[in-house]
Amino acid sequence: MPNWLAALLTLVISLAWLRVMDFAAHRGLIESRLSRKVIHITTGPLFVLCWFLFRESPDARWWAAAVPFLITVQFALIGLGIIKDEASVRAMARTGDRREILRGPLFYGIAFVTLTLVFWRDTPTGIIALMLLCGGDGIADLVGRRISSPKLAWSPNKSVVGTLSVLIGGFILAAFIIWIYVSARVFSGPFSGYLAPLALLSLTAAAVESLPFRDVDNITVPLAVALAGMLIW
Repeated sequence: MPNWLAALLTLVISLAWLRVMDFAAHRGLIESRLSRKVIHITTGPLFVLCWFLFRESPDARWWAAAVPFLITVQFALIGLGIIKDEASVRAMARTGDRREILRGPLFYGIAFVTLTLVFWRDTPTGIIALMLLCGGDGIADLVGRRISSPKLAWSPNKSVVGTLSVLIGGFILAAFIIWIYVSARVFSGPFSGYLAPLALLSLTAAAVESLPFRDVDNITVPLAVALAGMLIW
């Protein structure tokens, strides 16, 4: 299909999923923290799988990047209070303060736009960075809060289980998406050749996520993975 139509369809799918989660959180069907992490984990794979809708043309990455760009602009307007959307605030803000959207969710969107434009489907680096951001960083919070484990010596607010979740969860999600791309012959095989580099990048993501900095993981994790990935591919 034309790239503009692929972008429109991707936008509709993405917004529909976000509104489902907003509705669930707003009605109290799931707690706000859980909805926030479900959005964090699932939006990336959904977006990257929609890349198959786009043609092989130079403008494809720009049309694809327009989708997270528009959604990120929406986040910014909600966080600034220009757009009133209590359902989105409830779904994405930990404490219900709309200004929280100007940190984690906004950085998340910026990472999506940047990685799409820089890497697209040219190398696996951008996809892996996105999957480690979604699967690794997202799963870490869910698992780390539910399973008791020792805290990290250099980061008292983060746990051993949380860091392992970044490593394992991110690796599994990234491996699954790369397997799909290899099977579709977008990336050359064999799939097994991607596992060692992916393990190294997953370790990189886990190490960076474990650092004692708040609200910047959505920038630091994909940046570190992207830089490391550029040395591999």
